[in-house]
Amino acid sequence: MIKQIHHINFIVRDLDAAIERYRALFGAPISAPETLPQRGVKLARFRLSGIWLVLVQPLDPSGQPAQYLEKHGEGFFLMSCQVDNVRKAAQQASAQGINVLDSEPRQGLDDWQVMDLDPDDLFGATIQLVESHE
Repeated sequence: MIKQIHHINFIVRDLDAAIERYRALFGAPISAPETLPQRGVKLARFRLSGIWLVLVQPLDPSGQPAQYLEKHGEGFFLMSCQVDNVRKAAQQASAQGINVLDSEPRQGLDDWQVMDLDPDDLFGATIQLVESHE
């Protein structure tokens, strides 16, 4: 079902400061900030060994990312796992007793189609499935 890690998100309060710190740490070019209005976030990303690292700043205080930041603070936010077919992978996860939080895939960046798995069924880990052809 899962092929590899596709991206890892880190949640931050100040995207501009995070961009500078991560650029200095990894020495990798980071994308210009982008927004995902449907998630209420601004983000920037870069690739490290074939995995996207995504810095996420919540913009909508009532959205799930902002609520996560308030509860857990800055740092690791979620890991996204590459699958061939996100709907089929969600059905397989459900058959294994893992609750899928989304009834339909939602649009992420580029061609990313994502579905979230319930952290309560994964010992607190925030994991999502992603289908992408990049």
